[in-house]
This record gives sequence, structure tokens and C-alpha cells, in this order.
Amino acid sequence: MAATPHEPYELRGLGRTHRLEPERPPRLRRFKVAGKVAFSILLLLSIISGSLAGLMLVYSVNLPQIRDLERYRPSTVTDLYDRNGKLIGSFALERRVVVNYEGFAPILRHAVISIEDKNFESHWGVNVFRIFGALIHDIRGHGRAQGASTLTMQLARNLFLSADRTMTRKIQEAFLAIQIERAFTKEQIFTLYGNQIYLGSGMYGFEAASEYYFSKHAKDLTLTEAALLAGLPKSPSGYSPVSYPERALKRRNLVLSEMESDGVITHKQADEARRAPLGLHITEPEMSVAPWFQEEVRRELEKRFGPEQVHEAGLRVETTLDLDMQKAANEAVASRMAEYERRRGWKGKLTNALKQGETLEDYRHPDWAVASGPGDYVHALVMRASQRQIFARVGDKQIVLLPPDWEWTSIKDGDALVQQGDIIYVHLSTAMEGTAERATLEQDSGAQSAVFAMDNTTGDVLAMVGGRDWALSQFNRSTQAERQTGSSFKPYVYTTAMEEGAKPTDIIVDAPVNFGGYAPHNYENNFKGPMTLTYAFADSRNVPAVKLAARVGIRKVIDMAHRFGVTTDIPPYLPVALGAAEITLEQQVNSYSVFPNDGIRITPRLIRKVSNSEGITLWEPRPEINQVISEQTARSMMTLLQAVVDHGTGAAASALKHPLGGKTGTTSDFTDAWFLGFSPSVTCGVWVGYDSRQSLGPKETGARAALPIWMDVMKVAIAEHPDEKFPGDEVDDADQASQTQAKPASVAPPPVRAATHGAAPPQ
Repeated sequence: MAATPHEPYELRGLGRTHRLEPERPPRLRRFKVAGKVAFSILLLLSIISGSLAGLMLVYSVNLPQIRDLERYRPSTVTDLYDRNGKLIGSFALERRVVVNYEGFAPILRHAVISIEDKNFESHWGVNVFRIFGALIHDIRGHGRAQGASTLTMQLARNLFLSADRTMTRKIQEAFLAIQIERAFTKEQIFTLYGNQIYLGSGMYGFEAASEYYFSKHAKDLTLTEAALLAGLPKSPSGYSPVSYPERALKRRNLVLSEMESDGVITHKQADEARRAPLGLHITEPEMSVAPWFQEEVRRELEKRFGPEQVHEAGLRVETTLDLDMQKAANEAVASRMAEYERRRGWKGKLTNALKQGETLEDYRHPDWAVASGPGDYVHALVMRASQRQIFARVGDKQIVLLPPDWEWTSIKDGDALVQQGDIIYVHLSTAMEGTAERATLEQDSGAQSAVFAMDNTTGDVLAMVGGRDWALSQFNRSTQAERQTGSSFKPYVYTTAMEEGAKPTDIIVDAPVNFGGYAPHNYENNFKGPMTLTYAFADSRNVPAVKLAARVGIRKVIDMAHRFGVTTDIPPYLPVALGAAEITLEQQVNSYSVFPNDGIRITPRLIRKVSNSEGITLWEPRPEINQVISEQTARSMMTLLQAVVDHGTGAAASALKHPLGGKTGTTSDFTDAWFLGFSPSVTCGVWVGYDSRQSLGPKETGARAALPIWMDVMKVAIAEHPDEKFPGDEVDDADQASQTQAKPASVAPPPVRAATHGAAPPQ
């Protein structure tokens, strides 16, 4: 329709009429808008790509290269074996046993994947959907409670990154996970993960954890056991079946439910497994068999190889220890020291945990770090005491004591003997009283003992006990404690005299004598007149020993001790002849081994061979060998030392009916008790005393306190060598008898004494 004259014209300018542009077609306008949108999208993508590239550059700086993982060897346990190939202990910062993929039970692999990473088999290192789901959960929950790490990301974190929960670490974790997925198969990734992950109680990897929690290999795990281990990586300490069994049970059952929902197990299997108990069978690492020996080995290894290689490189260390002898030494110290404590009577003076601010529920004694069982001596916490019963616990184990178990104390009523919270020392038995284990009351007054045994021909250290309780004191009294030796020093005196020409049949007079104001006396405070050197030595007479030292010169005696390997700085005074010098048990044992070795000293060694994880020998130490005295002198001294066992102060040892020699030692006021002795193949020494150097008590001589321990150990040592003989034993028996027992007619035959002997050193 045409416009009428009354309709206004549309003005296109300010006072000027312009020619109108034709309208653009709608399609053209849409193309232009689309182009702008596409350009904007491309620009945005470029910005995002650039940002991501920048982030990748920033966050990948200092990240380990994937080739580092290809060369990666997880920290593994250094195992220690005894001389017969039996495992005795290990060193590890991370206790781990590496296995291959087949070393993990299929049910364990399924359990881990169900609870930790359901899409493990299909993702490429990062699960994007899981990340977005976790992000939404975190936003709604105003926190970071939801995890999003895949197994591969966990592996990357455990291998290369810190545990800090930061965005930087998460991005780096993702980058590494992608690299790992590109370089390794799923089986390889799971194997690395299964050997690396921490599972509580110091255990790394499923194999070590399986051996610890269930005493079996990871390939042999049952459904319930596998589910329990699979639930631990989320929080090894929080879900610890040892510390928090109820939490561990709930976590295990959650794993079972996830496995059921994934179709790995049936509803019936899951239901039966959820009703099952945890089924723990804890196996503590072998550290309690020879802890002092193991510590000495550790020091020697670290000195040669360095701490890192010792604790992480998975070395195989073949030691010199004889496990059977070590166990005998452990038992001998524990049982014989218990006998000593009973001889001295009940002292009381118990520590009370409640009075020290502890609670009955939370108290933990150091002894309880290692599992204990029947036959063990261990400290216990008194939970309650009545007239006829004492209830206590050792860790979580309930024990009970009845009147016969404390009868030796001469205190009739249990509640008069102990009170709630007291720390008592007990001997666990196999008997049961209801659901509680029976135990007998013992005493730990602080008296200590040490044992050191070595092979005469190789120098191999066969057994070592450094004290009464490793959990309470790691001080090694067999190698570190220098104690007065008493009459066990006399062999140095007599050896010096033999080198000066003396013979076992020579006569010496046991009579009062004075050396410039010093007047030695005998243990019995009597004198027996003329006697052979053999009899004087066997009966541990003090006066003849001092006379010999004065005759040859005390400086020569000290020089002789140093030739034997004694490193103590000994003052040149005559009382040294009776044992005023302080020497370690190790040095004394090494010295005594010279006599059955025909005068040769072989330096003790702890290690026979060290190999790496591939079986290549790294070190095979050889003992140092020195000729200390002549064969003739050694055999003359053997006559004296055998006489001690045959009819002298160590006559109790003759009950073993084996070729033996040795010497007792007792110091002033009975502060130290010694017995050093040997068979043709083994030399062993025992010391008993207090760290405080208080008296062991009247008549607690070397023969009474130390010799019984020595005999218990040597019973095991000689069992393997029933027909052995000392060098020179081929000498005609009649000639030998006339040589060893020769003495003046006026002297009565030497009495056989097993309990009253020893030598009192200078007063």
C-alpha cells in the first residue's frame, strides 16, 4: 500500500536525506554470528591449551622421569641367617617382601580393585568421572572428604611425591600416573603398587603384611583375609586390626560389600564372610632371639656399607650365630637368674603404673612389643589382687597367679604381696585357669648376666647375650661392660710363669706373705702350705698367684694380658694378679680360646658372608690369626685349666662328662661372678652382676652364680661333638695323671667342691 501525504517520512540523517542500504539476508547474519562464536571458542580453547601447557610446564618441573621408575627397586629387608641357614632377624626401614604378580592371590587383587579403583582395568591413569564426582561431593560437603585417586595415582604418590594434600601435588600425581600408564602394563602397575603400599605395623606391601597379620603368603589368602588387607591402604593406622579391631572389621565388611556389588563374590559368600572374625595370627619379626648379637652385626655392616644399603638394599647376611646355642643361652640366663633371685628372697619394691599417672587400660610395657608365650619371662600389670588370686595382663593376654605360684616369697596373701597397678615379673606356663593363663611370680631386682661363646677354630661368635631384658636395656654387657675379673685373671699370671720356665708340678708355698704393706689372703682365710702349681690354680689360692706375679714381675703379667688381646690400660700393681683389672667378657673369652688352640688367638667374627639381592658376594671377612704363646706353654696351661673342672673350683662342670677346662672368678664383696671355660671346639664365658656394682650377696661366687649358666649353654655345644679331644690328649693316661696330680706327700688330696670356691681379690 502507498503512503498517504499525511504520513511522515522516516528521517535517516540530520537535515540530509541518505540512500537506504538493502536488508541483509538472515542466513548471512547467522554465518557471521557463527563465525564470531567459533572464533571465540577457538580463542578460548587456545587460552585453555596454553594454560594447560603452562601448568604442565610449571608442575612437571623436577618431576622424576619415567625411566627412574624402570630402574626402581623398592626398599627391601636385609635378612640375617645363622650358620645353619636359619633366619634369625632382619633390618629394614620399611619391612617389605617383594613378590611378582602371581604372588598376590586373585581374590586379593579383586578386593583391592573393588574398594580402591573399580575402573583400574580401563582408565588411562586418571579417572575423570571420579574426579568430577569427588569435586561435587567436596563442594557440597565444604571439604575434601571424597578421594579420587586411582591405584596408579596412589602408586605415583607413594613412589615419588609427598603426602601433602595440595592442588599442586594432585596435578603432579595425575601427570605421573599418565606417564606410568603409558610405560607399563596393568599387571606391572598392580605389582608395583602391591609391593609398595603401606599397610600398618611397619609393614609395606601385601606379602609382608600377610606374613605379619596372618602368618601366610599373600598368594594363600582367604576371602576374609584379602578383604581385611585391601581395606588398610585408606588409613593403615586408623583401621589397624591390632589397635582398632572393631574399625578394621567394619572396613573389611565394606570391602566385602563392594566386591558383592561388583559381582566378584556372591551374596552368600559375602554374608558368610561378614559374619567371620578377623582371624588374625600375628607373627612378630624375629628380633627377640639374639637382639644384642643382631645389633652388633648392624653396627659392623653400617660401618662397611653405610646405613642406607644395610636397611634398604635387601642384603643376605650369613652370620656366625648358632641358633640352638643362642636359645640355650637365652633360657639359661632367664632361668638361672630367676633361681638367683629366689635365693636372695622377695624384695618387693615394685613400680606401680597407676602412681606414675598411667591407666590400667592404656599401660604398655616395653616387653610387650614382642609376642610372648609359655616358658617366657616377662613383665605383667596387676589388674586386681585378692587373698587367693592375682589377676594380671601381659599385653592383651590375661594371666592368673594362685598361692603356689608365689609360695617362695613366704607371703601368704596375694593382696598383701601386690596391689593394683604393680608391675610384676612372671614366668608364663602352659597351664590354664579358666580362660586365663597360669604364671609363677618371679623377681627382677636389676641383677644382670651376659654370655659370649665362640668357635675355637674359626673365631665364629656362636651365642651372645648382653643382659637380662633387651626391651629394658640395649647395653651389651658382653662386649661393652668392663668389669673386674677376680680370679679369672689368674691364667695371665700363670701363663707368664710358664713362659719363664715354671711347670705344673712345681711347688709353691701357700703361707702368709707381705709385699710392702700389701698382704694377700685366700677366700677361706686359711693357708695350706706347700702345693703344686696345678693344685694352687685349681683351688684358686690367692697367695700363690700373687707370689708368682711378684716373681715374674707384674709388668710382664700385664704385657701377657695385652698379648692375649686385652685392651684395658692396667696399672702395674700386684693386686692386679687377683683380678683388680677391668676387662670385657668378649676379650676374656677370646683370651681363653688361646689355650685349647695350642697358643693361637683367632679374633672373633660375627659375619661369614654378605651377598646382595642378586646373590653376588659383597664381603667375606676372614678372621685375624696370631700366635700368642707357644704350644708347650698352652698345653702346660691346659693341665691347670682342666684341673679346675676335674677337682677344683669348677668341679660341678665335671658332671657334663666331657673334656673341659676353665676358671672361676669372684670379686670383692661378690660384686662380679665369672666362669670362663672351653671344650676342644667351643669357648664360652659368663658374667653375673649389677650395673650399679652392688653386691650379689654373700657366697654368690663364680661357681654358684655363673657356672650353672655356663653348663646349660655348653650342654648344647658339646652335644654335637661327643668324641672330641684336646690337642695332646694322645699322651699316655698314666703319664698325664702323674703330671696333673703330682704334689708333695704332706698335702692332702684336693677336695672336690662345687659350691665353695672362687677367689677374693685384694681388700
